[in-house]
Amino acid sequence: MASRRATVSRNAVVLLMAAVLLLRRSCCTDASAATPHASPTAANQTRAPALFVFGDSIVDPGNNNVITTMIRCNFPPYGQDFPGHNATGRFSNGKVPGDILASRMGIKEYVPPYLGTELSDFDLLTGVSFASGASGYDPLTAEIMAVLTMDNQLDLFKEYKAKLDRIAGGGRAAEIVSTSMYLVITGTDDLANTYFTTPFRRNYDLESYIQFVVRCASDFIKKLYGLGARKMSIAGAPPIGCVPSQRTNAGGLERECVSLYNQAAVVYNAALEKEIKRLNGSEELPGSVLKYIDLYTPLLDMIQRPQAYGFDVINRGCCGTGVFEVTLTCNQYTAHACRDPNKFLFWDTYHLTERGYNLLLTQVINRYGLQ
Repeated sequence: MASRRATVSRNAVVLLMAAVLLLRRSCCTDASAATPHASPTAANQTRAPALFVFGDSIVDPGNNNVITTMIRCNFPPYGQDFPGHNATGRFSNGKVPGDILASRMGIKEYVPPYLGTELSDFDLLTGVSFASGASGYDPLTAEIMAVLTMDNQLDLFKEYKAKLDRIAGGGRAAEIVSTSMYLVITGTDDLANTYFTTPFRRNYDLESYIQFVVRCASDFIKKLYGLGARKMSIAGAPPIGCVPSQRTNAGGLERECVSLYNQAAVVYNAALEKEIKRLNGSEELPGSVLKYIDLYTPLLDMIQRPQAYGFDVINRGCCGTGVFEVTLTCNQYTAHACRDPNKFLFWDTYHLTERGYNLLLTQVINRYGLQ
């Protein structure tokens, strides 16, 4: 019976992806440096003027709302703990990492999506998010789910720069672009979805695919540098095998962490960190300040020692059963939220609760600082 449920789950994923591909066949081929452990007060004295965010659903505040994709969450119970209980398109019950980081940097409380909102001059001057849920460095990852590729996000950044020129003037606009902080969080879907769940990249063995994704990440960093960015923080992959959805798909009857998936994340992270160190301040990217951000270690610690962080549940999401609900299947009609999201590390089967993100960002900021 358990084997049949697992087969049904995998078949459902494939059918969903096939449906998305019919909707759209599309496109295509990090936050800054400071002294580690810098205090928030010291960092705020010389804070970046703006925060720009690129990546996937971890940092998408609503860009997917206005594109033709099934990867969206602009409906309850998403956003139930956001101001006004507003389902903005953030893949959580409240704030996501871009919001939390901007707030702690003293820039603003929320980083708005570039698409689908009427952006004020203040928003344009202080930063926006171009991230798109289900995107990845591999352009096929975004195409499968009909979302923005990383190159699409760069195109939007070019469009944004033209708007910034108009409201700030060329000189000030160039200064904002060159001194701001850039946060890049993506790559998880490349491994979890494109490689492990679909057959579309099986012409690669795992090691070769990881090398391909890291080359794509390197190309993205170079292109973003070419558009004026200098201070970038680029996050590695989390412990993918411990994400509730992957426990369900490949963790067996007990829904254990999937060791192969975690090992893949470790190998990918090591290769990505090595490439970031190679590029940082190099002759190829003079004046660049690139920082690799380890998400794997602190999140794994939260999963392995939940009581130390005040969590009761770490292997299921707060939404519905917590075993498979995410995006369209996490909704107010068939999957009500748990009574107390603060006791859950995960909101749905892919994304953390706001409290989970806050605790994760606290560890990241303690290690790397705010600038």
